[in-house]
Amino acid sequence: MLLPRTNIQKQLSKVRDKAFDPDSWRTQVQQVLLEDTQHEERILENLDANVPEIQNDFDFDQLVTHRIYHIDQIKKICIDYRLRFLDSKYFKGKLPNSAVSAIKELEKKHDTELKGFKIIAPSKLFKLENADDPLLFAPMGNGYFYLIHKWGNDLHPFRKVMMWFFKSFENLLILTFLVSVLLTLMVPNGLFSKTSDTSTFIMIFFFMFKSVAAVVLFYGFALGKNFNTAIWNSKYFNA
Repeated sequence: MLLPRTNIQKQLSKVRDKAFDPDSWRTQVQQVLLEDTQHEERILENLDANVPEIQNDFDFDQLVTHRIYHIDQIKKICIDYRLRFLDSKYFKGKLPNSAVSAIKELEKKHDTELKGFKIIAPSKLFKLENADDPLLFAPMGNGYFYLIHKWGNDLHPFRKVMMWFFKSFENLLILTFLVSVLLTLMVPNGLFSKTSDTSTFIMIFFFMFKSVAAVVLFYGFALGKNFNTAIWNSKYFNA
C-alpha cells in the first residue's frame, strides 16, 4: 500500500489555523499591515521634523554598549574626516528601508517613540542653508547618542589624511608651504636666473608661496569654505 504524498501547503494551513481563527485571518493580516504602515509613516515624519534637543526614553537593559557615543567623540571624528553631524531633516540622501526598519525594531524593543534623529555624513549629503558613509543616531541625553543604523559605502582610506590640512588655519598653512616647495622644485634651472643658488631658490619659493596663498584665499572666500572645527555641526553652507 502506497502512502499518500504530503501536501506542504495543507500542512502549513493546519499550523496557521491552530494559531489563528481562520474566519478572521484576513482581517488580522490587514490590521497588522495597516499598523505597520502607520508606524513607518510616523517614523518618516519624525525624521523630517524640526524637533528641539530631547532625551529619548530608552530601556537601558536593552541597549548595546558599543553603539553608545558621546558628543565629544562624534565631534572629533567629524573634524578629523570633515563630516557634519546634523538633524536628519537636513539629510538629502535617500534614507534606505533598512534604516527605517532599524528604527521600527528599536522602538518596539524599547517600547518608545524615537525623535530628534541626527546623522553623520559628508556635507554634500545635507540640504545646507546658505549663511559616502551616513550614520543615524538618536539622542539619549547629557551629550550621549545611540547609533541606530549605518549604511552606504565606507569613506576613502586616505580621507582623514587629506582632510587634516583643513582642520585649522595652521594646518592649511602647512599645506600651502608644501605645495609651494613642490612647485619651486619643479621650476627648471636657469629659468629666472643663470645661477641656481640658495638665494634664487628662496626668491622663487616666496613667489610661489604668495601665489598659492592667493589662490587658497580666493577659493576659500569665493566658495564660503571654512575649517573642519567650524562646520562639523553647522547647518549653514558657508559657516
